[in-house]
Amino acid sequence: FTRDMVFPTIHFPNEVIIKVHAASLNPIDLSMRSGYGATALNMKRDPLKLKSTETEFPLTLGRDVSGVVMECGLSVSYFKPGDEVVWAAIPPWKQGTLSEFVVASGNEVSFKPKCLSHTEAASLPYVGLTAWSAVNQVGGLNRSNCSGKRVLILGASGGVGTFAVQLLKAWGAHVTAVCSHDASTLMKKLGADDVIDYKSGNLEEQLKTLPLFDFILDNVGGSTEKWALDLLKKWSGATYVTLVTPFLINMDKLGVADGMLQTGVTVGSKTVKHLFKGVHYRWAFFMPSGPSLDEIAELVDSGKIQPVIDQVFSFSEVPKAFLKLEGGHARGKTVIDVISEK
Repeated sequence: FTRDMVFPTIHFPNEVIIKVHAASLNPIDLSMRSGYGATALNMKRDPLKLKSTETEFPLTLGRDVSGVVMECGLSVSYFKPGDEVVWAAIPPWKQGTLSEFVVASGNEVSFKPKCLSHTEAASLPYVGLTAWSAVNQVGGLNRSNCSGKRVLILGASGGVGTFAVQLLKAWGAHVTAVCSHDASTLMKKLGADDVIDYKSGNLEEQLKTLPLFDFILDNVGGSTEKWALDLLKKWSGATYVTLVTPFLINMDKLGVADGMLQTGVTVGSKTVKHLFKGVHYRWAFFMPSGPSLDEIAELVDSGKIQPVIDQVFSFSEVPKAFLKLEGGHARGKTVIDVISEK
């Protein structure tokens, strides 16, 4: 903890300062704490290397925020200081939300769902936008073309998985969720049509007994990629999207230029290889977006998506919250109540 942080300032006319009421933790916070992505993120922070020193420290973690707008840059017209109740997901190259105040770009911020408290709202932006990026922007699914499509979600009980199950069900898809047995009740509650326990036998063999899928979202990575694409319908536009990519690791290991080259070769060769087999192979990443959060807020307010919270910690218990996240097997999100709502 540091108790003497400089009050954040607006550097660009499109920025806002948010007083943080609640934040939440994501696996990327654990990874960044260990140096994950430092090469790429530092390049994004200071692309022209104008600053003489490394710019990431002291590093504030936390990507989600729900709070109140304190100040606005001159070009921000959608929000005003005062009683605006907003939520956002702050990209990892910016200082995070485990703080009393955070600076965000106006186009990263949205009005939070009216039906949620700050602690509930803080559980959704980062995982929601990551799932939205994978399913909608990369996978091409939306409310008008999703009805009746068969979707498989690998790693369905974490933050991104629980959101994706609800999003795809809201759009009318048939969802098969893969998780451990103790999360199966949660999956059914969220609307999953089929729930597969990956511990109850060979997962690949279990899934091969089911009809083929139109779309697969992979939150697990590793060896699943070797066999998961065989579960897709061939030559029908079926798509496999993975959120587990070597992009930032390559740049950490090889430097910016060689890392980007290695990444391009990897994704290019895999895409072409699978295209010849009649399926699409894609990578997806978190993308900050206020307009997408507007759409998510509509779904939440209409009751189609609900926050799934594993545990709430007070601001002074952030180290305990990290220990909880390190333990793995989360059932939804770990939330930090920065201003205790009593």
